[in-house]
Amino acid sequence: MREVAFIKQNKEKWLDFEQAIFGKAKKNPDEMASLYIHLVNDLSYAQTYYPKSKTVVYLNYLAAQIYQKIYKTKRTETNWFVYFFSIEVPLIVYQYRRYVLYAFLLFFMTTTIGVVSAKYDPDFARLIMGDEYINMTLENIKDGNPVAVYKSGSNWGMTIGITLNNLYVGLISFIFGIFAGIGTFYVLIRNCIMLGAIQYFFYEQGVFWESVQGIWIHGSMEIFAIVIEAAAGFILGASLLFPKTYSRMASFKIGFKNSFKIVLGTMPFTIAAGILEGFVTRYSLEMPNWLNVLIILSTLSLISFYFLIFPFIVNKKIQSAK
Repeated sequence: MREVAFIKQNKEKWLDFEQAIFGKAKKNPDEMASLYIHLVNDLSYAQTYYPKSKTVVYLNYLAAQIYQKIYKTKRTETNWFVYFFSIEVPLIVYQYRRYVLYAFLLFFMTTTIGVVSAKYDPDFARLIMGDEYINMTLENIKDGNPVAVYKSGSNWGMTIGITLNNLYVGLISFIFGIFAGIGTFYVLIRNCIMLGAIQYFFYEQGVFWESVQGIWIHGSMEIFAIVIEAAAGFILGASLLFPKTYSRMASFKIGFKNSFKIVLGTMPFTIAAGILEGFVTRYSLEMPNWLNVLIILSTLSLISFYFLIFPFIVNKKIQSAK
């Protein structure tokens, strides 16, 4: 796109920014944050496509001014950490909500494939999980504790090891999106097929409920976060495949920045899941059923609300303030 056309296309939006910064009418900080996201996207495009133009200088100045205005205002109400997770991440998730939908559709489809494959192929679970894991699990079932694997280490040792591994898996799933989303697709379907296969294996052995207690106390947040991280990977891949009016490099910069913020948004849940796995899951079969169900539903409700409902609430609040 020629610079003149770019300016003409975005002129009204930039004038809104000037009014938000220098006008007498005060705008809601949340509304300004929404405008700021659009401005930074335009700035990234201009820096790539017109690096030495006055447009870059102008947009950079606006970005600096509105950034100071937003965060100066927010610091009087809350800290940056709260603002990032309560406003910025939900707005980005709302902006890319269809990728979250795609990731969940793929999750349900491939988990079902894992279940069906394990049902009709007696050796499928061994193929996916490995003989060592299956044999160990069969021994644990005979001993009366199908999920004894979660007692195999110390509380802190398991918590740290599992949390680091889950953070690593999430980052790999995201980064692999750079390969046109194919890498993310592979990581997600591999994990989902494993999940479906092992859950059917437990069902086949007659210990399905015990496995639910052992897996989903921490798995509600852990697996949900993996799906969201996959959505971030798809956003990254789409930024390269479908740059729209941006250059491919500008589109990639925008896609990477926004999708990485979504990944950061999953990390508190991943860490919380690791703590639950290290300290609570090991006692799942000794706890009353109502407590297991309460923990599972509470954690699932919390992360579902944050990524599936809260973005719409934040967006609606900002739109109504305009």
